[in-house]
Amino acid sequence: MPQDSAPSLLRDTVPMTPDEPSAPAPRQASGAAFDWIDTARAERRRAGLVRTLRPRPADSPLLDLASNDYLGLARHPEVIHGAAGAAYRWGAGATGSRLVTGSTELHAQLETELAAFCGFEAALVLSSGYAANLAAVTALTDRATHIVSDAGNHASLIDGCRLSRARTAVVPHADPEAVRTALTGHDGRALAVTDSVFSVDGDAAPLPDLADVCRARGAALLVDDAHGLGVLGDGGRGALAAAGLAGDGDVVATVTLSKSLGSQGGAVLGPARVIEHLVNTARSFIFDTGLAPAAAGGALAALRLLRGEPQRATRARQVAGELHVRLTAAGLAAVRPDAAVVSVRAPSPEQAVRWAADCRAAGLAVGCFRPPSVPDGISRLRLTARADLTETQIDTAVGTILATAPEG
Repeated sequence: MPQDSAPSLLRDTVPMTPDEPSAPAPRQASGAAFDWIDTARAERRRAGLVRTLRPRPADSPLLDLASNDYLGLARHPEVIHGAAGAAYRWGAGATGSRLVTGSTELHAQLETELAAFCGFEAALVLSSGYAANLAAVTALTDRATHIVSDAGNHASLIDGCRLSRARTAVVPHADPEAVRTALTGHDGRALAVTDSVFSVDGDAAPLPDLADVCRARGAALLVDDAHGLGVLGDGGRGALAAAGLAGDGDVVATVTLSKSLGSQGGAVLGPARVIEHLVNTARSFIFDTGLAPAAAGGALAALRLLRGEPQRATRARQVAGELHVRLTAAGLAAVRPDAAVVSVRAPSPEQAVRWAADCRAAGLAVGCFRPPSVPDGISRLRLTARADLTETQIDTAVGTILATAPEG
């Protein structure tokens, strides 16, 4: 056998390939790009504005006056059964956006019953109340629209105004005449946006007067009823129903399913043509995964429970009123509640944090609002007046808040 035809151990084990370039030296990672975060963190600490996640156990021993569970339905057996049953039937997730695979018969049923309960023609369920506000504001405006926004509005409405790229006038809190002035002279599309119940102080917007101002100027009215649904109106039908505005052709409402209904998600309520428009144009609806079936099932069960037990709404307002009377009688500065939020002012951000921590150490969970979450810069304790609180629990809560109150 010729030598060049013989098997070659070298050829068989080392492929003859062109010279390969040497591997690049490993890049040295550097955190310098985020050094500015350390400066920002130090500034937050100096201002007493550090926020910390605090995971709670399933069986927390704390008396809860911090959550948004106004009607005490988050742990109600019927609501839990509704959520669990929906998960077993439909699966853990919606599997896609509402326009692809994320709409189920359960979502449609929830929308039908929610719209009927609140007095509107149609409803559209989204993955959160935040997404609902973004959807409503951005889909109902364009660059030429004039938006008039209350200075105390929730961050989701503020962000919706920013994303809309419309010209936005921010007007003084709960001031219909300021809205009238801001709308004067604008001939095109206009939209006034407001919370129904403001989450910081718990005061209600003057909705009838705002509606009159909007109609005199040909503007639409968008109301975030997150803190009104389940608390205000006949049987908890919401602030729009209480004001006689539910179902009007120039009024749109947004709600959340995560407060009085004890679940998760949000919805837009309004005329059918408005809802159809959102389905086709609202980016936070079109490009978001649909609400999980368990959340939809839990919200639907809670809605049916509220419909059958309308006294829950009345009880929530009664508890709020009692907390306010007792705290102010003891000398604390608490804002008179129009719904289920009771706001108690603190001398400073640092004292508000300490006050809330002392309450927690004594077995009471309360909310703590500080800048930038409060538009007026005044720190507060925020108390939730839940419908399921007993008189003994109210006594305990009031006693704890008074015993831990800072001086000054």
